[in-house]
Amino acid sequence: MAGRLVYLDYNATTPLDIRVLSAMNPFFTQSFGNAASNHAAGIVAKTAVEKARTQVASLIGARSDEIVWTSGATEANNLAIKGIAEAAEARGRHIITQLTEHKAVLDTCKSLEKRGWTITWLKPDRTGIVSAAQVQSALRDDTVLVSIMWANNEIGTIEPIRDIARICREKNIAFHTDATQAVGKVPINVKDDFVDLLSLSAHKLYGPKGAGALYVRSGTNLHIQMDGGGHERGMRSGTLNVPGIVGLGAACAISKEELPNEAPRLAALRNRLEKGIFDQLDGVHLNGARDTRLPHCTNLSFANVDGEHLLASFDDVCVSSGSACTSAIKEPSFVLRAIDVPDELALCSVRYSLGRMTTQMDVDRAIEKTVEIVRGLRS
Repeated sequence: MAGRLVYLDYNATTPLDIRVLSAMNPFFTQSFGNAASNHAAGIVAKTAVEKARTQVASLIGARSDEIVWTSGATEANNLAIKGIAEAAEARGRHIITQLTEHKAVLDTCKSLEKRGWTITWLKPDRTGIVSAAQVQSALRDDTVLVSIMWANNEIGTIEPIRDIARICREKNIAFHTDATQAVGKVPINVKDDFVDLLSLSAHKLYGPKGAGALYVRSGTNLHIQMDGGGHERGMRSGTLNVPGIVGLGAACAISKEELPNEAPRLAALRNRLEKGIFDQLDGVHLNGARDTRLPHCTNLSFANVDGEHLLASFDDVCVSSGSACTSAIKEPSFVLRAIDVPDELALCSVRYSLGRMTTQMDVDRAIEKTVEIVRGLRS
């Protein structure tokens, strides 16, 4: 079975779906107009952009005029968090988030903290969940924003978004969620879930890199972060990336159509992966929630293994580590530390994330390779 590269790192990025590429292609060389231009070429581009806006909105239950184009989820997170903080500054300077957010949220909040905002950093439980009760207890009279990710990028845990967001709506506090890992993987409806702002990125759902969007509920006041031209109803200036936007729209349309069948298929493959590893190895620990998680990923720690050699041994299987390496210093994942995984296990963690192109053969190869590596390192 060895010899073919097996890609199981879909949480990092996904391959461009050939159907998405087909939708994008005309907008590179044929329909290359600027969507802000009023002549025929510009109108063709603008029409395509508005179609994509409708496709993105449809996937998350929004209105098309509530979708703001960005370069990706990092920019969307910055626009949402800084935009709300600065717009509501006169009312208060308190923000609530959690310790296991993506760096695009954590670092944005830290930037505001240096400028005088107060940030409450909620600690999740051992499965990675922050409860609505925790958020309720952290609310203050000067709280202007709560930002809790929909699903964690390392462990896949899904947060109780609707319960948390409902509390915020009742208190007239803006609620933002970084849904980068969840959009297209699990059902989302921003209206039913009381969400005010939602960030997403094309390259996490088989679209192109460099394209993303921020859902901004109608009536939500944001302080703009990028001046120049007044594009996107003044919320995000800059010439639109028409091919990327078209690709994001196509990716969302495909995901909406395939989600009902793809989610259970991936969950079955993930369960097969876990069973194959647990049946053949002892000292394996699941990190995060077992039930309330994304269907396509799992994070496992292997006891009594040299963590530095573990990931390096996956030559023909592309997986990622739950720990981050900075120069020569190896540090445990801050996500795993936050949910109280001991350092010796956090350093020996592997994240497997499956996707649209993953087959049973890929999963069986990953099982075989994992068992081979762990047994070899333990011996």
